Amino acid sequence: MAKILVIDDEPQVRRAICAMLARGGYEPLEATDGVEGLEVARAQSIDAVITDIMMPNKEGIETIRELRRDVPNLPILVISGNAGSALYLQMATLLGAHSALAKPFRSAELLAAVARLLGPGNTPL
Repeated sequence: MAKILVIDDEPQVRRAICAMLARGGYEPLEATDGVEGLEVARAQSIDAVITDIMMPNKEGIETIRELRRDVPNLPILVISGNAGSALYLQMATLLGAHSALAKPFRSAELLAAVARLLGPGNTPL
């Protein structure tokens, strides 16, 4: 079962994403911001990361850059729902995220994006 780290400072959003992932057959791990997310990523063996962009303490772009440095091949999906999110999402993909998804999104959209990130043979049955 693939472990997916979800980094988002909004508890309801984080829990909803984790619930979608669990229903999709993944094992979600949670972090409230980039600082905590990097700690979890360094301590656990994870298969992919989903991170928000706008967060306190350490925002998503900086988190992506550090994850890229620490684990160069780690698949990263960036999410954002803030005003101007299209520009942030584009910038994040230029700086190392593999894929981007604008909030709000449906469970099917999230699971399809995660399946693409993990590639063939790494998705749940």
